[in-house]
Amino acid sequence: MLVAERQRKIVDLVNERLSVRVTELSKIFSVTEETIRRDLEKLEKENLLMRSHGGAVSIEKDQGETSYIEREVTNAAEKKAIAVEAVRFIEPGDQIVLDASTTAWYVAKELEDMPLTVLTNSIKVAIELSKKEQIKVISTGGTLLTQSLSFVGPLAERSLGMYHVNKAFISCKGVHLDKGLSDFNELQALVKKQMMDIADETILMVDSSKFGTRAFSQIAPIAKIDSIITDSNIEEDCRKQLEEKNIKVSIAN
Repeated sequence: MLVAERQRKIVDLVNERLSVRVTELSKIFSVTEETIRRDLEKLEKENLLMRSHGGAVSIEKDQGETSYIEREVTNAAEKKAIAVEAVRFIEPGDQIVLDASTTAWYVAKELEDMPLTVLTNSIKVAIELSKKEQIKVISTGGTLLTQSLSFVGPLAERSLGMYHVNKAFISCKGVHLDKGLSDFNELQALVKKQMMDIADETILMVDSSKFGTRAFSQIAPIAKIDSIITDSNIEEDCRKQLEEKNIKVSIAN
């Protein structure tokens, strides 16, 4: 078995069992415990698991879905400012998609009541937009994640695939210049990828703390983004590198 394959299977096993010991992994893969320890050290550096005394534990369960109540108060000021800037990208008659991020919910709150079609997998976004008579709201349906009040899964992905939109407004947990966009939850990552695929233009809404980080599940390469809206704390070097990749960076006030 190749090293990369063994390490991928280790991650799968840890996520399935939530925790596993070095001795057990050594027997399963027929390698020394020292080899397994090196594997775990590498995988921890890649943020794919967390080492514990004598083994490793999954980070997927703890970090997969943060409750919407917790997300609403995390970097709330930055998210609101980013949402206000994002609304400037939206024009009457647009067909857009909003993900289930807190920032997307703030966008829904800030939107004026105007002729607009909004596709979303977020219950909170749909409820917020239901107050605005001129905005047509389409929900993806799918499997409900109770922590984020969002729909994911094959039904949500197929539903998105039936449409075409002008603009996709998404957020994510990690933005890496080389490794791209990522999220803690694999199901959310797949839905966000599909949102990007059906859009002419993708606008990423993230606060500066997300840059340089990687989460568990890959969404898409950074080149798939057309514009990024963030706060003024983004490092100048990072901003320059993004603009060199022809990605427009807007700073929210």
